[in-house]
Amino acid sequence: MKVIKGFIIAFSMYSRIPMPQFEWKEEDMRYAMCFFPWVGAVIGLIFYGWYILCRRLSVGSMCFALISAAIPVIVTGGFHVDGYMDTMDAFSSYQCRERKLEILKDSHIGAFAAIMLAAYYLIYVAAFTELHDKKAALVVAVSFFISRCFSGISVVTFKSAKNDGLLYTFASGSHKMIVRCSLYIQLLAAFMLSLYISIPYGIIMAAAQVLSFVYYRVRCYKEFGGITGDTAGFFVTVCEAAVTAAVAVTEILLQCWG
Repeated sequence: MKVIKGFIIAFSMYSRIPMPQFEWKEEDMRYAMCFFPWVGAVIGLIFYGWYILCRRLSVGSMCFALISAAIPVIVTGGFHVDGYMDTMDAFSSYQCRERKLEILKDSHIGAFAAIMLAAYYLIYVAAFTELHDKKAALVVAVSFFISRCFSGISVVTFKSAKNDGLLYTFASGSHKMIVRCSLYIQLLAAFMLSLYISIPYGIIMAAAQVLSFVYYRVRCYKEFGGITGDTAGFFVTVCEAAVTAAVAVTEILLQCWG
């Protein structure tokens, strides 16, 4: 029963998919992070279904790209994008660590958040316009699952920048050993699936994921002394764009060399 409740909590927290309502207790949250990647699986399935539909109906590349970029926002309600914007405001403030953590909690949107969000979606949409290969699209679909595996691993592995907030609640309430093992197993299985789909795209996707993860850890420890719920959203958002761009560039290069 706790496992089922953990699944429901994960989807209730990290998506806008309707779920049964009940009072959350600390013991119910112990395994919730194990199911966080499955929100990404839903996004991946919807994205790939949209890709197939566009191919069959000869939908234009710009329409395909714009809707594709919107799918993660629609499913999650913009949860991770909000963290991205808060984090970019803090990164761009050039203040001391304590002040940056205060900026993360500030509900107001700064100029840098708006500027960097616009830049982000210009890159993200541009990358989607160059996705034509079926295998490339399928690997990108799998990447939504993998990015959340990495994010979940960071929650139960990395140091929290503060002793309160949503991330700290999930991290402290999780059965860290079981959650960590579960996420590593899911991560490995998803990587193997991506390599089965396409070795070139799978390798590039994995490299983009790992580099994003390393950058996330190094930057957040340097700027904040650890991670927060906002920075976790920042990672998922940046990782999605990095993977899509990397796979799109790989497709272009393969076509040139082919």
